[in-house]
Amino acid sequence: MTSARHPRHSTEELCPTGRRLYEEALRQGNLAAEAAEAAPCLIDLGLLRPSADSPGRLEPVAPVVALQQLLRASEEQVARERRRGARLTATFDPLMRLDGCPEGTDTSHLRTLSGTERINQAITEAMAEASREVLTIQPRAGLTGRRGEESDAIALVRDQEVLDRGARVRTLYPHTLRHFPSIAARHERLAGDVEARSLDEVTDRMILIDAAVAFIPANPDGTVALEIRHPAIVRHLATTFDRLWRLATPMYPETVPPPSGNGVTPRQRAIATLLVEGHTDAVIADRLGMNIRTARVHIAKLAATLGSQSRAQLGFLIARSGILDQGG
Repeated sequence: MTSARHPRHSTEELCPTGRRLYEEALRQGNLAAEAAEAAPCLIDLGLLRPSADSPGRLEPVAPVVALQQLLRASEEQVARERRRGARLTATFDPLMRLDGCPEGTDTSHLRTLSGTERINQAITEAMAEASREVLTIQPRAGLTGRRGEESDAIALVRDQEVLDRGARVRTLYPHTLRHFPSIAARHERLAGDVEARSLDEVTDRMILIDAAVAFIPANPDGTVALEIRHPAIVRHLATTFDRLWRLATPMYPETVPPPSGNGVTPRQRAIATLLVEGHTDAVIADRLGMNIRTARVHIAKLAATLGSQSRAQLGFLIARSGILDQGG
């Protein structure tokens, strides 16, 4: 059998036969399914997929997309290990307190906070001591409904108390949230040294207080957080924020339109960048702070503009178009 002659190798490798057949598929645009049987790794690695237009033939996935898919699988494995670490920490945290280690005295300067109420309480307590500056990154709009209103009210009071003590508040948003009425109204209701700027894409949520304590999510839905008091880590986060801040576009109190090049908006360029990296619609929407329906509308517009017939072809056409080379 053909598969018996295929050398056994890891999923991170591409055998010589597989490389030769993949190059052939890229040059010709497709490959007979029978020919691909000589290198099953092409299917295992997601380098070939059935052609919708030619039954019995396989079409190649663009190399840049295939690479990003494989890298993403590796990143997901790392993320799973991090979540496992967070679950273990959450499990053993109360047990260590029973053993005479009080909460908050962990020598690693890291504390795991489980549950929205506990997280908000810890943030409120830390902000009650703020006297210089609070830095925040908000990658998406807040909660909706009653829960969102209550959370916004608590945060508004908390921020105003900080401002009343003479501290300043700086916030980074993605460009997609620049014109949200609720966000504009929130800043207008605050009295004091408040500034907001936006970028194509920001990191996950972060709150950093007086360059002494930071809060970041420890799981995807934000129900577990890390309270960080390690000086080196907090200093690193503060430096990262400042560098992003210098690159960002003012949105409050001064409003400056995000720059565009040759009619390409920053949002379109950000979507094009993530498309070329091989991200799914859901990941693009999440990273740019928009809903998946809006992301798909923009993707469809890009495909129509460039005359793309497939997702793999769209990534190739974006790279060739020069969209990503334009300043922004």
